[in-house]
Amino acid sequence: MPLIAAPVTTPPDTGGGTTTPVPLPEVGYAVATYTDPTGTVWPLTDEDAGWFTLVEGVSGLGAAGYTMTTDAHPRGGARLRYAQPQPRSIVWPLYVYGDDHMQFITRWRALATAFTRTLRVGPDGERTPGWLEIARPDGTRRRIAVYYQEGFDGRGAQGSGVVSDAAVITLWCEDPYWIDPDPVVVHREQSATGSFFTPYPTVSSSQVLGATTVTNPSDTVVWPTWTITGPASLITFTHQGTGQAFTLDPSAVGHGALLAGETVTVRTDPPRVRYQDGSPDGSNWVGALDWPSAVLWGLAPGDNAVSFTLAGSGPGSAVDLVFNPRYETA
Repeated sequence: MPLIAAPVTTPPDTGGGTTTPVPLPEVGYAVATYTDPTGTVWPLTDEDAGWFTLVEGVSGLGAAGYTMTTDAHPRGGARLRYAQPQPRSIVWPLYVYGDDHMQFITRWRALATAFTRTLRVGPDGERTPGWLEIARPDGTRRRIAVYYQEGFDGRGAQGSGVVSDAAVITLWCEDPYWIDPDPVVVHREQSATGSFFTPYPTVSSSQVLGATTVTNPSDTVVWPTWTITGPASLITFTHQGTGQAFTLDPSAVGHGALLAGETVTVRTDPPRVRYQDGSPDGSNWVGALDWPSAVLWGLAPGDNAVSFTLAGSGPGSAVDLVFNPRYETA
C-alpha cells in the first residue's frame, strides 16, 4: 500500500550537527533515522544529536526468516511446498548522553516515549507503528514499520544513568520486508475522441485503458492499490500472466455507473474498497466486487502483463495503479 507520510517535526534538543553515513552491519555506509507515530523524525547516526547508534550491536537488517512447509519424498528427503516469511526483530543499541544529568534524562525520556508510543492504541482502536529508515549515500532509501518490544532500560552498571547510558532496543516488525517510500505509479486515462467525419466527440461503450507491462522492481510480490475515476459502469482488472481477475460493478451496491470525476479506491491487501463520497474514510463498497470469483491479485517481481477495461468509459475515465516496492534487506 502507498505510504502516507506524517508531517515531519524536529525532535527536542537535538544539538544540531550534520548526519554523515556510518558503516552499519549487513548494510554498509548509510544514514539511519526513526520516525515515531506522531511524525517526528529522530536521527540515529548523528553523534551531535545527543544520542547515536552503537553500530557493533545492530542486527536484523538482512533477509527475512522463513518457515518451511515440506512433504516427505518417498525416495528420501523432502520437497518444499510453501515458504512463509516470518516477522523480524531488529536490535538497535543507542547511546544517549548529555552535558549534565537533566539534559541527559530529558533526552532519555523523549527517546523512550518516541519508541514506546508505537504500542499505544489510538482513538480508532489501532496501534500506529514507527518507521526505521536506512538512506544510502546515493539518495535511495528503504524503510520498515516497527513496534517497540523491549530494551529501553539502560545498562544498570555503576555510574550509568547520570550523564549517559545505553539502551539495547528490540524492534518487532510484523511485515519483514523493507519498502521503498517512493511509490511506483501507473496512470492510464481516456482522452476525448472524435470522428474524421464529424466534429462532435464520441464515447465507446468499452475501453482498454491499460493493456501494458508493469515492472515490479521488488524482491517479492507487491499488492497494489487501484483508483478508478469515472465515467465508468463496469471495471475489470486482469493479470494476463496468471489469468486472475476481479471486476468492480457500482450497480451492485445500488449506485449505478460512476459519473465523471467520481472515484473508487481498491486496496488489494488487506482487501478494502472505498467510494470517495466526502466522508473521512469513504463509503464501504467491498460488495461491488464480483465475489466469490474475484481475485485481488498482486504483482510478481519483474514484468507483469496487466490490463484494466472500463465499460461505459468516456473522456476523463482513468485508472491509477500505485505500489511501494518491497525488499528483503535494508
